[in-house]
Amino acid sequence: MELRSVEELMDLLYACRGERPAGGAGGGAGDPHGHALRTAALLRRRRPADKELQVAGLVSPVGRLLWPGSPTARTAAAVGPLLGARVARLVRRRAHPEAWDHDDDLVSLRQAEEEARTAVFDAGVLEDWRTVLELTAARNSRLGAVD
Repeated sequence: MELRSVEELMDLLYACRGERPAGGAGGGAGDPHGHALRTAALLRRRRPADKELQVAGLVSPVGRLLWPGSPTARTAAAVGPLLGARVARLVRRRAHPEAWDHDDDLVSLRQAEEEARTAVFDAGVLEDWRTVLELTAARNSRLGAVD
């Protein structure tokens, strides 16, 4: 599946509300939707100019909804055409600890994901991220048109 619009992505992210994490209750992260919002919010605080990194933290629950099991490669394939190669690479490689050593972006992403499991703060709502997703998609679209 390939996402063709921010609206499709937003619909999937909204559908993730209330989903239980893999492994059932007691997984520590709460619902994947809330975890993704906290991860993205932490990344926004730490790296405010890096919208692609923030978006990579936000879109992670999409794969669990569409593909049970270990969906990172499929999630990357779904969001890549819309949000760009860097977002797809971060989503795909975040599940591979061997890739973290030489990639500061992956380290930041994983640290935010881990902290978001136990952090308690108001991370806002998904609608707060629509503009960031639209800007990232528009930037990717312009870059794709140039190639």
